[in-house]
Amino acid sequence: MPPIGNMPGPGEQSIMASPAANHAMPAKVGAAARPSQPATSYACHAGVLILFAGAGVVISGFRSILPAVLFETVCMYRSGEPTSGSDKCDGIAMDSLITAAAHALAVGDPLAALKRVALRDDAPALALRGIAMAQLGEFARARELLRTAARAFGPREAVARARCAVAEAEIALVCRDLGRPVDMLDMARTALEAHGDLANAAHAGYLEARLFLLLGRLDEAERTLGGIDAATLPPASRAGYWLVGAGIAMRRIRTRPARAALDRAAHAALGTGIPALISEVERASGALDAPVARLIVGDGQRLLRLDEVEALMASETLVIDACRSVVRAGTTLVPLGRRPVLFTLARALAEAWPGDTSREALIARAFHTRHADESHRVRLRVEIGRLRKALAPLAELGATKHGFLLVPHGSTAVAVLAPPVEEAHAGVLALLADGEAWSSSALALTLDVSLRTVQRALEALATTGKVESFGRGRACRWIAPNVPGFPTSLLLPAPLPVG
Repeated sequence: MPPIGNMPGPGEQSIMASPAANHAMPAKVGAAARPSQPATSYACHAGVLILFAGAGVVISGFRSILPAVLFETVCMYRSGEPTSGSDKCDGIAMDSLITAAAHALAVGDPLAALKRVALRDDAPALALRGIAMAQLGEFARARELLRTAARAFGPREAVARARCAVAEAEIALVCRDLGRPVDMLDMARTALEAHGDLANAAHAGYLEARLFLLLGRLDEAERTLGGIDAATLPPASRAGYWLVGAGIAMRRIRTRPARAALDRAAHAALGTGIPALISEVERASGALDAPVARLIVGDGQRLLRLDEVEALMASETLVIDACRSVVRAGTTLVPLGRRPVLFTLARALAEAWPGDTSREALIARAFHTRHADESHRVRLRVEIGRLRKALAPLAELGATKHGFLLVPHGSTAVAVLAPPVEEAHAGVLALLADGEAWSSSALALTLDVSLRTVQRALEALATTGKVESFGRGRACRWIAPNVPGFPTSLLLPAPLPVG
């Protein structure tokens, strides 16, 4: 009988009719009560496991589970010696049960895997139980089982311990515990490469790239992904590799490379035959045809797809990008993210182009006051002077009888590129739109703002019912039950293409 600490959890108990069920060769479980599935789907394979969830313009979810057959070679034998207990169970080798459970996980059937190993407490079985619970969305229990398995493998089984670390880091990524995965993955990847486990080392590397993508560190994500040989990955991990590549291209607003990466991901996913993975790739492909921004020209506006945004930025149009707080024309960019008053003035002038904007309207928008006095008019002149200097490479600001006029250099048009849905704290909503439960610290890390700023934003959104929280203290997590419109990752700051 397993020790109390390793007794099956509620999700594991629900599929066990008797001890014999653990070594029977079951068919698909149909009548058993299936535990509630996670909000986003997952996929896994026989070498390394991956989890995906696409949202918005970038693949933002990625639910992960770890290697399914990573323990086959160490199953019941450590350094050539059998583990404690019999290696037989009603004539079926216990090693075969581990292999059968691993292959059940590889085809996305965690219930069948648990029917084989749910009552066992040896290290490989604990690891596979952890994988199965992660696939069922029971991440707390999965972490507990994986940590127990890592301790049970012992110091002489460095590869198995490193694989457990990769799995735990992957679950931490899904749970948006973004502080630890980088260190865990780096150490595990080094150990796996040192012992020749190139497939799992490559999987750890692609998880690092996925984390950097989630944090908006696109250069690091691209560099990490470029150092991975996709040929060393099995088909399902290869699909995840190309999905990360597509996510990087989407964030950089490069439609053609993104579509090419998604085509490769689709080919790899079809090769696995895993419906959940195929569905995730199809969902990511659909993001290329979904509205990602709003174009405002004169009195009209319309929604744009990602390829239309790319075409707009490649033109000579003077674009005031309200998604990333930059002004650009062709390859020339003027960032105004840290100068919100100047950007507000630039946008007001662009929305009125080719006409001018009155001083009263500029004061009301930039200084948020309805009653302008002489001090506001003086401040407006100062800010217009600063804006004129900042936009000198792109445009001039001319004074008129009633206000100011934007005069672009060599551009035949002026346009404003705005988020599809404009409201306060849109960046927080864009992250929560992936359906995952986020901590406030993870949101602050991803948005690169202070924790208190995020907490104020969450409190404001909670009062209007746009976000909900559960748990207390450090276990508190936030979700967005209903996100209106099309919140996308274009709302998040990221480097823009320069050519």
